Amino acid sequence: MTGSRPGIRTPFYRILYVQVLLGAGAGAVTGALFPALGAAMGPFADLFVRLLHLIVAPVMFCTLVLGVAGMRDARSVGRIGGRAMLYFEVASTLALALGLLAGLLVRPGSGLDVKVSTLDPHVVAPFLQQAQASSLSGFLLDIIPDSLLGAFAGGDLLQVLLIAVLTGFALAQLGPDGARMCGALRRVQDMVFAIVSMVMRVAPLGAFGAMAVVVGRYGLGVLENFALLILTLYATELVFVLGVLGAVGLACGFSILKLLRLLREELILVLGTSCSESALPGLMAKLERAGVDARVVGLVVPTGYSFNLDGTNLYMTLALLFIAQATNTPLSATDLMMILAVTMVTTRGLPGVPGACFIALAATLTIVPEIPIGGIALLLAVDRILNEGRALVNIIGNAVGAIVIARWEGALDPARFAAALASRGSSGAVAKTVSTGDAP
Repeated sequence: MTGSRPGIRTPFYRILYVQVLLGAGAGAVTGALFPALGAAMGPFADLFVRLLHLIVAPVMFCTLVLGVAGMRDARSVGRIGGRAMLYFEVASTLALALGLLAGLLVRPGSGLDVKVSTLDPHVVAPFLQQAQASSLSGFLLDIIPDSLLGAFAGGDLLQVLLIAVLTGFALAQLGPDGARMCGALRRVQDMVFAIVSMVMRVAPLGAFGAMAVVVGRYGLGVLENFALLILTLYATELVFVLGVLGAVGLACGFSILKLLRLLREELILVLGTSCSESALPGLMAKLERAGVDARVVGLVVPTGYSFNLDGTNLYMTLALLFIAQATNTPLSATDLMMILAVTMVTTRGLPGVPGACFIALAATLTIVPEIPIGGIALLLAVDRILNEGRALVNIIGNAVGAIVIARWEGALDPARFAAALASRGSSGAVAKTVSTGDAP
């Protein structure tokens, strides 16, 4: 993508994150000056998102298969997976609690005085139907695809994860034949990352379309009406990153600020495109180059995209309190504890599809009926703006999670990691293939 040859400095205008910033800025200006034109730029953003969905499943499959196969035994996979899920649970719970606390202290919905009777229930009906159709047994069954190719065709990342883990175990048991198949899969992985490099060239266009649509369609009125909610979410997420994840970083011997500098390209890409999946290939490659064992990266990061959504979790409890405050719905201490307990369940394994947050909100409100479910409609107009903050914290949380698990496993190269954090230059091409350790 934007990597530079040794000794040759890449012109700033060819650096991807600079192009993304320029694209997002041009989109914002277009939407502000020509609202109708900006609102019509949605297909550019949709084009980029569709291309991302095309490559995310193959990227996750290749890296996870080779990561599992390289561990040689199921106990290593189980140990890393168990530690990862433990970390995910703790981090997610802290995010939920912090969002709840921020909602109680700031009260971003107070003063809106929205009448429940004025809310259109038909707007949230699709989310409610999907939430009502979900159950624990249904969730577990949905992880199992109807066919091997069905998971890739449907874009269900949890199904892809399951297939990848099973495939990795199978290759690990095949001995020399498995090693040869892993070699062939590495060549496929090279091809996939080459496609990633081509897709990322469209990222500035996607950033342009995303920003043009937001500003052109909703204008500054959305910012005025929901200013306190937007500021509360972004401020709380900043507290979570610098406070919670910063403390985790200090415990593991690194500075969260230096990590943010290391990941600046991926963060700007996510900010410009409002899509955390856009940074997945680059994040995985960069963590490996920074000294995080590729097998840990291949297992923890893809899993975290479904189970370690810190930004989304923080938003969930804050959004629920916003709806209650906006509709003047009183909540007791018991109700608040119920919200925290229920969201700990409904936010796990969120699908990577548009509207997943609203499905989780609807599922929560069916169990906590004190808050009017029609209040979800209040968040629809501002969701695109809020999504950028959620996506940023999600990717930072997954990066920290991979580093924590690697350090816990003794799979972090301290010298390479320190050198990567100290580096101020560009980290090179995102499309560099992620190696995966030894073959089985």
